[in-house]
Amino acid sequence: MGPTILEALNVRVVGSGERILVLAHGFGTDQSAWQRILPYFTHSHRVILYDLVCAGSVNPDFFNFRRYTTLDAYVDDLIHILEALGVTRCAYVGHSVSGMIGILAAIRKPELFSKLVLIGASPRFLNDKDYHGGFEEAEIEELFSAMEANYEAWVNGFAPLAVGADVPAAVREFSRTLFNMRPDISLFVCRTVFNSDMRGVLGLVKSPCCIIQTARDVSVPASVALYLKNNLGGKNTVEMLPTDGHLPHLSAPALLAPVIRRNLPR
Repeated sequence: MGPTILEALNVRVVGSGERILVLAHGFGTDQSAWQRILPYFTHSHRVILYDLVCAGSVNPDFFNFRRYTTLDAYVDDLIHILEALGVTRCAYVGHSVSGMIGILAAIRKPELFSKLVLIGASPRFLNDKDYHGGFEEAEIEELFSAMEANYEAWVNGFAPLAVGADVPAAVREFSRTLFNMRPDISLFVCRTVFNSDMRGVLGLVKSPCCIIQTARDVSVPASVALYLKNNLGGKNTVEMLPTDGHLPHLSAPALLAPVIRRNLPR
């Protein structure tokens, strides 16, 4: 018998309280990305942390290239984790691709999610006729080629750009978890993320959403936050953080944590 999903994806439950909070990390990190955010919540919530199957902290044998071609398989994982833990209602904080995973999960199981907090999330990274996602097709292809040609060089260039703020410790931390990933898995997941377009389903989300966006994010233009606010189906708010970068939980935790806290259900 193989490991359970709770073992395979390194699921941890920390803290105490009636309310349940899920912290779900984005591409290139693992649950350690939340370590500076966690202390703000463990006295008021039971916090669930887990690693996406693509994270370097997960046995790469669990990554099934046929299964994880779309985000739906990641949604299955999230819902299976919550079922295995007996969770019937939670608030969910998702960074980047996990923001989208949360949106799909809330469409599938609306009763499970009292609130979604989406940090640096985007329904589509590619530009379209009347939509500014931030990237042209050619730029994305260039990114994939760079990853394939020399993964180490790509990480060394990408990590400081993504962190955006001048926080060397955050760049080191993001580089560490990127290097932990197997390059072929990293590239495959990157392709999955950049090829997904979730604009058509946003209206099906009925859970209220808080969209958190930094002033400047190399991966997600500020206009995307407003697009999400206007197109998600529930009651939504946008919080602009006065800092730069795609990973504020690594680079500006003291700024981000109070904003998350303020937006959680009482």
